[in-house]
Amino acid sequence: MKTPSIIASVIPWLVPILMIASCHKDAVNPPDSQQPSRGLLETLIGQLPEEPVSPAELAGLLWMREEEKLARDVYLTLNETWNRQVFDHISTSEQSHMDGIRFLLEKYHIEDPVVTDDIGHFSNPVLQTLFDSLSGAGSNRVVAALETGAWIEELDLLDLEDRMEMTDNQDILLVYDNLMKGSRNHLRAFVRNLEMEGVTYLPQLLTEEQYLAIIQSPQETGLD
Repeated sequence: MKTPSIIASVIPWLVPILMIASCHKDAVNPPDSQQPSRGLLETLIGQLPEEPVSPAELAGLLWMREEEKLARDVYLTLNETWNRQVFDHISTSEQSHMDGIRFLLEKYHIEDPVVTDDIGHFSNPVLQTLFDSLSGAGSNRVVAALETGAWIEELDLLDLEDRMEMTDNQDILLVYDNLMKGSRNHLRAFVRNLEMEGVTYLPQLLTEEQYLAIIQSPQETGLD
């Protein structure tokens, strides 16, 4: 999996910001505080040049906007059942992921596929089916719920990697890179919670090499 920092390579002047970014710690389920604050991220997106959006970049933005909603909505739904801090914290982070994509849609005057913010409603029928399946998969056992969360983060990482390969717009890469950091942290959090339940998680979508590279690396910090 691609690991070099897009932020550092695209806009080197952001490195000092990354060095001083704060990160609130939680011993078990750290909130996703590495995610950029809305005001700062929106400012940085606006400062980067407006570039033509290719059909592949457009498709990626539309997909990732609703895929981040999928993650948020599943975690909110599972938290209603299990009341676990990890779902509460990460659903809040997924909202910031959604907002990051929304800033890009607004910048490029692209119609938002999220026509309603209601939980469990999607324009994309594939994501609608995924929500229906995933929210039910974690409803009977907390271990299944945590495994569902880990699966979603694996999917998100692979989709983001694919979209980044088809993207050269600096502002889109900036947002995707931050989302990658967040998803890696989320995966680590779900794995820790599964370990507390006595379960050793095995990757379902990532290769073992990709998975271990993430799990054996420390919590990441992005723009804050």
